[in-house]
Amino acid sequence: MGTIANGKWRALILVGIAESFAMTLWFSGTAVGPELAEMWHLSAGETAWLTNAVQLGFVVGALLSATLTIADVVRPRYLFAGSALAGAGATALIAGFVSSGLPAIGLRFVTGVTLAGVYPTGMKMMAAWFDEGRGLAIGVLVGALTVGSASPHLIRAVGGIGQPDLVLYGTAGLAALGGLLVLAYESGPYQPETSPFDPSAIWRIVTDRGVVLANTGYFGHMWELYAVWTWIPVYLAASLEASGTANAEQVAALLAFGTIAVGGVGAWLAGSAADRWGRSLVTSVSMGVFGTACLLAGLVFGSSLVVVVPFVLVWGFFIVADSAQFSAAISELADKSYVGSALTLQTAIGFLITIASIQLIPVVQSVVGWRWAFIPLVVGPLVGTSAMLLLRSLPEATQLAGGRG
Repeated sequence: MGTIANGKWRALILVGIAESFAMTLWFSGTAVGPELAEMWHLSAGETAWLTNAVQLGFVVGALLSATLTIADVVRPRYLFAGSALAGAGATALIAGFVSSGLPAIGLRFVTGVTLAGVYPTGMKMMAAWFDEGRGLAIGVLVGALTVGSASPHLIRAVGGIGQPDLVLYGTAGLAALGGLLVLAYESGPYQPETSPFDPSAIWRIVTDRGVVLANTGYFGHMWELYAVWTWIPVYLAASLEASGTANAEQVAALLAFGTIAVGGVGAWLAGSAADRWGRSLVTSVSMGVFGTACLLAGLVFGSSLVVVVPFVLVWGFFIVADSAQFSAAISELADKSYVGSALTLQTAIGFLITIASIQLIPVVQSVVGWRWAFIPLVVGPLVGTSAMLLLRSLPEATQLAGGRG
């Protein structure tokens, strides 16, 4: 028992660090978007595709992985490591050889494909070590993902403004290091044996009532999450300029990092809370808070830093707090032999939804300005909360968080 206890904490730390490093790739293009847009004369729509190409690539990679059950056939540490190294290579190519938008967008797509082998695989690796406390474990993992996703904004803020290659090379190097670190991972006691290719597994996943409701909650969550993460730096820059804040661009970059990174703490604390009080309850509360923040963003816009800073930090804390619990729920509700594929399919559809919401925001902004641009995102939390409260009332809820729902 002591060996298992020591092993699971070692695995949590190892995979958490590797995940944090690998996921710096996600927003590396977004962070340097203002510089690349100016250098390459990109439109707002083309600039958005520096993020959306990653989303689309992730969807394609995840659907391919789920359809071929790759996540359950290839050993997790090799899939994670190979994917992280490939994504690092694609990002380094942008810094070293690309000088226009189209090839950069293509390589961002490739990066997204590779990250489909990192994020769901990391969740499966955590589920292999944690039966009790799974919500906390996956919460820590999503927290690591969140901090990693925020890191390009920090790199840019402390020395990368006007130097996009520095940000891109820096994130590529961190991702490569993460890929190498994860090779030290050892399979956990709850790791199922690699499973044979079985296309019918997908049908069982998409017709399971509990899985469908947990996925619907996740999809509502995703409708808001990545749209906010993508556009919060621009919203903040516009808000700080409107309030006359000095060095608005640099302050906005630092605040964007804080807004995203604080979600790592939210994911960790929400994971612990969900293990005690139930996943459906914690996810519903989180979606209620960040859905309300979408409405309040218009009232806060243009206010002083005394108002803006705590507002975006609370928003950032709750917006990703529930994310891990949808994944933990799937790991508890789905067929145990194909949990990897179920998680991969969940994230594939979720990230497909983000493409629409990311593209929607600049369209709304062009009509109503940045003050009210986030209002359409409130639909996601409303739908997601309804699904999770329904799941809480069904017999399937006894499978969640040790019977806590």
